[in-house]
Amino acid sequence: MKLKKLIPQLASAIQNNNLHLSPKTIQTLSIPKIKSGADLFCISPEKSGKSTAIVIGVIQQLKEAFEEAPRAIIITSSKEEAFQLEEQFEILGKETNLRTFVAFDQGILQYQKDEIYDGLDILICTPKRLTELLNINGVPLTQVKILAVDNAEKVIISSHHAIIYRIADGLKKLQNIFFATKWHRNFDTIEERIMKNPLILESED
Repeated sequence: MKLKKLIPQLASAIQNNNLHLSPKTIQTLSIPKIKSGADLFCISPEKSGKSTAIVIGVIQQLKEAFEEAPRAIIITSSKEEAFQLEEQFEILGKETNLRTFVAFDQGILQYQKDEIYDGLDILICTPKRLTELLNINGVPLTQVKILAVDNAEKVIISSHHAIIYRIADGLKKLQNIFFATKWHRNFDTIEERIMKNPLILESED
């Protein structure tokens, strides 16, 4: 992992947590491409560092807090995975002032809407709750620059996956990043509908 090409606060956090000593293949492949602004499909096995790659890529792209509306939305398949992502943001974004918030199915909808409007940079959501929030105008989308989907092969088969299209269709300048353990046939539709010359990165470890 080339730390010199990352913002100093992020490079320092990576170094402090020894992630630079043995970077995963999918991280080495994907982080420079995220940094370049490319749309991506990243395919690698479980526990191969995909979530960490998302976290590093999003921190690098956003760099610091800005205004109140979220600039990155990350969709993941479960509450547990959402909080695991937030924990990684707290560790690797410790030296930045980036603000994260998790919205999940069992939470109080109005409370989550209020927290989002209080100001944040990164919203981590389950697809059902994100759909519910958007239905009550609970997420301002005016500043969203990145849509990332973790465990995308699970999200895409849920009955709420249409939220991906709803967000992407409404935003002209959006970087789409999909991480999955395997290719799903519905990714072809995603590629055709919302991606711009996407790169497909694959790793077996």
